[in-house]
Amino acid sequence: MINEYTKNDTSKILHIINDASLKYKSIIPDDCWHEPYMSEQELIDEFSSGVRMYGYHHNGKLIGVIGIQEVKDVVLIRHAYTLTSHQGKGTGGALLEYLLKKNQNTRLLVGTWKNATWAIRFYEKFGFILHAKDQSTLLLKKYWQIPSKQIKNSVVLERL
Repeated sequence: MINEYTKNDTSKILHIINDASLKYKSIIPDDCWHEPYMSEQELIDEFSSGVRMYGYHHNGKLIGVIGIQEVKDVVLIRHAYTLTSHQGKGTGGALLEYLLKKNQNTRLLVGTWKNATWAIRFYEKFGFILHAKDQSTLLLKKYWQIPSKQIKNSVVLERL
């Protein structure tokens, strides 16, 4: 079952994000990694900047999350994570399909670390196209508020 979550659910959402993000620890630059990967204040700031979070429940437990954020003329997919113990079982796909249905006829962008090949393949399975590095950089600067080091090490995929 998929439901929308709010700031009141911060601890549950952070548990998912910080568990699943450990997969990134060895593939992103050391100066971009920190523990926890996302702090409580960072998530609260994301809600304040318009991110809407959705979660997937299995047997009464939140096991995956995904967010969206309307920015200018696009919708960004933000913070898509599944608990490590539930990865590869369809949770992420169910969450993404839910958002795709809610955002039909909308230009969708998702950014991820360039070395997160599993994430890139995941989005490509759902019809997202990987932008070339130059175009990714332009899109990251236009639609995201992230440090230049993160821009340098990230890519953007798009579904039209």
